[in-house]
Amino acid sequence: MERIVRAFAPASIANVSCGFDVLGMAICDLGDIVEVSSTYKNSIEIIEIVHGIELSYDVEKNSCGVVARKMLDESGQNRGVNIRIIKGYTSGSGLGSSAASSVATALAMNKFLNASYSDTKLVEFAMEGEFIACGTRHADNVAASMFGGISLVKELRPLEIVQLPVPENLFVSVLFPQFRLETSTSRNIISEDIKLKLASQQWGNLASFVSGLYQNDYELIGRSMKDVVAEKFRSILIPSYNEMKSEAMHCGALGFGISGSGPAVFALSHGRQIADQVKQAMEIAFQSSGIEYRTFVSEIRVKKAEIIKSGSKYYNELYKYQQQVAHF
Repeated sequence: MERIVRAFAPASIANVSCGFDVLGMAICDLGDIVEVSSTYKNSIEIIEIVHGIELSYDVEKNSCGVVARKMLDESGQNRGVNIRIIKGYTSGSGLGSSAASSVATALAMNKFLNASYSDTKLVEFAMEGEFIACGTRHADNVAASMFGGISLVKELRPLEIVQLPVPENLFVSVLFPQFRLETSTSRNIISEDIKLKLASQQWGNLASFVSGLYQNDYELIGRSMKDVVAEKFRSILIPSYNEMKSEAMHCGALGFGISGSGPAVFALSHGRQIADQVKQAMEIAFQSSGIEYRTFVSEIRVKKAEIIKSGSKYYNELYKYQQQVAHF
């Protein structure tokens, strides 16, 4: 058994406009590192949270602690575990913060326990962390964070995840306003009743989005990025949302939407140059709000969440980058 195991899991964008609660997309560089190690104490303890002052050290109230507890119980092993969490960005961002921590914990614990759980089973463990953080066991963020690329959650019980193709020249521009928006608040504002006409439109958009990915049809991808379920409710919680969307689309974005439950917003573009221009347009449109913000452009991360070795070049570069972006 490993004495210390470290894992990295990326940030992610859930829903991707047309796939409420079923689509997720991993992004590059931004994410969380979780370290698990042995302790002589017969308990689970969170020993340090780096850049996550808003998170609880109570194992039963922390996503990482809950995931570790669930995996220990299911494995039947009676071991002491210390957990160290290195946050790359804040919770309440709309970029799958709790999902990244939960997935990194599940992956690290799997190796730490010398277990052989499948990636899908690890997603199920990570969903327990999502429940503690958000109040629901949704899988869109955790699936994307675990598998990388673009994930489609076909079904929750039994859990079935379909990995979709990622067009090579697809880029995402992200603007993250510097305020927290709890997932529970953003979910509660959505109407529980959806008219059949709107549901049909959403199904059509999702189906054509998937088709666009398979065909590398960027125009179809863009035309499909319409959210008739959640956007009209959630957008009122995000200052200058309509202005940002208008400017992004004017600059050539394929589509624009809310990242998960917000407040982060995103735009997909065909090519890095357009994505950079879209990012700048989003910044200009948001500046009138008077709220601080951060922006970045990323490719879609196709790599899975991964075990990393301390001291390796990759770990050192990633850790350094974590320190630089920890204000996200």
